Amino acid sequence: MRLNPHLPLVYHSNYSFNFDPKHRFVMSKFAQLYKHVAELGLIGSNLIAPALGTPEPLELVHCENYIHDLWHNRLDEKAMRRIGLPWSQPLMNRTFTAPQGTLQTARLALEHGLACHLAGGTHHAHSDFGSGFCMVNDLAFTAQTLIQSGEVTNVLIFDLDVHQGDGTAAMLAHQPYAYTCSIHCEKNFPFRKSPSDLDIGLANNMQDAEYLGIVDDTLQFLLKELNPDLVLYDAGVDIWQDDGLGKLDISWEGIKKRDHLVFKRCLEHNTPVASVIGGGYDRNHERLAQRHGIVIEQAARF
Repeated sequence: MRLNPHLPLVYHSNYSFNFDPKHRFVMSKFAQLYKHVAELGLIGSNLIAPALGTPEPLELVHCENYIHDLWHNRLDEKAMRRIGLPWSQPLMNRTFTAPQGTLQTARLALEHGLACHLAGGTHHAHSDFGSGFCMVNDLAFTAQTLIQSGEVTNVLIFDLDVHQGDGTAAMLAHQPYAYTCSIHCEKNFPFRKSPSDLDIGLANNMQDAEYLGIVDDTLQFLLKELNPDLVLYDAGVDIWQDDGLGKLDISWEGIKKRDHLVFKRCLEHNTPVASVIGGGYDRNHERLAQRHGIVIEQAARF
C-alpha cells in the first residue's frame, strides 16, 4: 500500500542533543526517528515544528514551584534521581518544547483527522514531581488546554505504553471531560499506580492475539460510550517482546497490527486521533527508531 506523504507530522530539532549514549533513555531516538521517517519518504511540507517551550504554559497542569525549580536546576538530588535524567539546559529546552509539540499534533488531528508527533508520551510526570524519565506531562497538558479553550468537549487518552500512565491519571482525575484509559503490564513500573478512569493490567508474557483482542474490544467500547472529540494515542513500543523494560511478548508484527487497528477504529468512528511515541528501550538505537516509526508508517497507510 502506498504511504500518504501528506500525513501531518510534528518534530523539533531540539528533541535530540548530545547525551550519554549508554544511558537507558535513548535521547538520540528522536533524531533517528526523524531520519527513518524521512527515508520512508514521509517528510516534506507536512512537517511542522512546534514553538520553543517555556515553563509558563505548563502552569496550567503543573505546580508552579515544581516546573520553575526544574527549569532553573533547583530540584534536590532525590527529585532528580526519581526522574532518572541528568539536568542540562538542552534537556530543559526539549522537555518544555515537546508538550507544545503534542498540543500542535492534537490541533492538526482536529483539522485533518490524523496527525503524529515524533516525540511525546511523558505519562509518568505528576503535577509536582517527575518520574521514570518524564519531567512534564504532555498528555495532561494537551487535554486540559483543549478542554479549557473550548476546542474540544471531551478527550479520550488511550495509553498503550507497557507502563501504566500514572501521572496522566492523577493529573486528570478531577477533569470530567478527559477520560484516561491505560492498558499496560500489571507487574511493571510504576509499582504504585494512580487509578485511571479505566485500567487494564496485563499478565507478563502476554502474546499478540490476546493483546490485540483486548485493545480492540476496549477501544471500540470507549469510542461508542464516550463519543470523544479527540483521541490522544500513546503508542509506546515497549510492549515488544525484546524491549529492555517490557515484560510482554508482543511481536514486531503485533505492534504494526495494534497501531493500524487504533487508527482504523478511530477513523471508522470519525474521531480525530493524534499519536505520540511513548516508551521504548533498546541498546540498538537504530532498531529502536524503526520500532517507533511503526506508528507513523501505519498512520500513513490511511
